[in-house]
Amino acid sequence: RWCVKQGLGGVLPGGAGLCAMKQGLVVTQLDIQPGECIKVKGKILSDAEGFAVNVGKDSSTLLLHFNPRFNCHGDVNTIVCNSKEDGAWGEEDRKADFPFQHGEKTEICISFNETEATVKVPDVEFRFPNRLGLEKIEYLAVEGDFKVKAIKFS
Repeated sequence: RWCVKQGLGGVLPGGAGLCAMKQGLVVTQLDIQPGECIKVKGKILSDAEGFAVNVGKDSSTLLLHFNPRFNCHGDVNTIVCNSKEDGAWGEEDRKADFPFQHGEKTEICISFNETEATVKVPDVEFRFPNRLGLEKIEYLAVEGDFKVKAIKFS
């Protein structure tokens, strides 16, 4: 059983008032096990500054914050990955590859195991350590300049 909230229209804090991410899709009460994949299909807005896909236990405990930034928080065409434990962010990990384009449709596949999370997008794969040692994903949130078209769990 899971619960979906779409388009709440609120704005999440964005740090120094820059690039505040609009809340989009939130899915709770998931039971995603190691090796299973969360596929998010959607479209990047034509004027996107950035978007994020968050997975973890809840909004305060994130295994992975996957945050492509077109022009946001001083980053240009950079992917920032991070984790969050008890509401506190960890150390940011910046990725040089940036496979996203304004206005394009894309698919993001996130899976994990006891040591790391893997994010697959067309032509590129990113890895990020499972710093919190989470054994299942119960929470998914997509925020910012990305319109979700479909989600698949496999």
